[in-house]
Amino acid sequence: MMDLIKDIILKEIKLKSAGEIGLDALDDGATISVGNKTLILTTDSHTVKPLFFPGGDIGRLSVSGTVNDMAMMGGRPLALACAMVVEEGFPIADLERIFRSMNQTSEEAGCPLITGDFKVMEKGALDGAIITTTGVGLAEKVITDRGLKPGDKIIVTGTIGDHGMTILAHREGIELDVDLVSDVAPIWETVEAALKVGGVTAMKDPTRGGLNAALNEMATKANVGILIRETEIPILDSVRVASEMLGIDPLQITNEGKAVMAVNPAKCDAVLEAIKKTKYGRNARVIGEVIPHHPGDVILETAIGGKRLLEAPIGDPAPRIC
Repeated sequence: MMDLIKDIILKEIKLKSAGEIGLDALDDGATISVGNKTLILTTDSHTVKPLFFPGGDIGRLSVSGTVNDMAMMGGRPLALACAMVVEEGFPIADLERIFRSMNQTSEEAGCPLITGDFKVMEKGALDGAIITTTGVGLAEKVITDRGLKPGDKIIVTGTIGDHGMTILAHREGIELDVDLVSDVAPIWETVEAALKVGGVTAMKDPTRGGLNAALNEMATKANVGILIRETEIPILDSVRVASEMLGIDPLQITNEGKAVMAVNPAKCDAVLEAIKKTKYGRNARVIGEVIPHHPGDVILETAIGGKRLLEAPIGDPAPRIC
């Protein structure tokens, strides 16, 4: 996917950003300078299957995903636009349920849905529904995913792998003796709490490719090494059991209500305390730190004390989960 973006999309699109960060930065969004203010603009399409799952649905996912992309760049969410395409014969009851969920989630995030588009395609032209959401946010200070510095502590704001494992098990009809619930949620409140303390140098939401992909992307862009400790990574027992049964690494599975933050070590304890006071940050944990050697690499210190390279995932073990 990254090669496709770099070799085809960026090769053909030559437009420059109206701010400091544009398409070529491959960040969670772009900046737009308007006078002395910095706006964050981001857009995302959502093709999850099934449309409804434990803990959420495509409506909650589409709002949360875009709000969280703005948050990762320090952007307070201001407004959303939505474009939805459904196939002919799509149930009206499902449509009402999706828009009700979008409204509830946007209210929770304090980010109204103010404009949009709706289209219908012939039966069989697509699988159910696709939602694209675009968001505008306002940043007092822009945060990128490449600002890490040696010595920074790495914080993850909650348990890892919840969304992806829930979708996979529910879609395949896998019966487990554990409860799996998606973590999909708008996390601006959690991010704002950290930003108010200060010391946040970089952020990334571990969506497609999970924690593994997020950390590798951050390390590569900042040209630093990252050391994380397996024993410190918060994973629910239900997710751990399901991942072992299915043979899927939870570190490579999508999350939709978490953030990975690099934080100045002098501010780390205060940031962690502030995050834990928020609704979606109660299970936050320091999982490692940025190191000056092994630039571009992520090193995992295993539970038995060894170390191994945590390579960026190739392919997606569970497609269509976001």
